Amino acid sequence: FISGIVSNRDQKLLAIYCMPNHTHILLSLNPSIALADLMRDIKAGSSKFINDKKWTPGRFAWQEGYGAFTYSESQIQHVIEYILNQEQHHTKTFKEEYVTFLEKFNIRYDNRYLFEWVEN
Repeated sequence: FISGIVSNRDQKLLAIYCMPNHTHILLSLNPSIALADLMRDIKAGSSKFINDKKWTPGRFAWQEGYGAFTYSESQIQHVIEYILNQEQHHTKTFKEEYVTFLEKFNIRYDNRYLFEWVEN
């Protein structure tokens, strides 16, 4: 369903994989839409779909926020493989994985403003 939202917004989906507590999406962002608007559409549309289908016992909602990182063309295949092989290499918690990304990209952060961590 998310791939349909991305496609309907004239964006190119390169990879997607959903873990129980987070989703990785790699896309080529067309400048016709702001990333924040695309993420709003993905979250709102997929939440509505999941709730309409009653796929969760209670009301499903994404938490506030998202992380976005850019990659060079030369890294695209590596990132696709990383995303598509989530279950095989996911030895870290989502928090550990996300903080590793922040550190890898030299992004200063304050723990008070990171996600509410839901670990399975």
